[in-house]
Amino acid sequence: MADADPRADAQALCRADELVERGKAVVFDVVLWRQPARAFALRFDGRVVAYINRCAHVPTEMDWQPGEFLDADKRYIICSIHGATYEPASGRCVAGPCPRGRLMPVEVSEQGGEVSWYPSRDIAPLSFDDDGAPFASRVPAA
Repeated sequence: MADADPRADAQALCRADELVERGKAVVFDVVLWRQPARAFALRFDGRVVAYINRCAHVPTEMDWQPGEFLDADKRYIICSIHGATYEPASGRCVAGPCPRGRLMPVEVSEQGGEVSWYPSRDIAPLSFDDDGAPFASRVPAA
């Protein structure tokens, strides 16, 4: 088995051991629909999952402290603003003001002790201009 991810568009995220089972998430920057946004990855039931850090109820970031998304029992992702509650494995809303909503997934893989994420039609890597400022407009139009 090769250690390198075979997909050329893989974006390095973190070492696999940085994601502790039901622990603190790794938060990372992306471009969502040509605008800077945050995403997060966490380990739940032995699997790495990642989502855009945006509640389905109100489009706001959900962590109550940086990288802290899980409820007190570490069973659900919970929005710190209104208590919308999501199933970590699927991102599906299970309680609160987000009926039939779900978190927007970010594709991830774990290989060779490393976690990577993958761009999609709507989600791209954040790039920077020569001054170091985010330059979201480099994302090609759909």
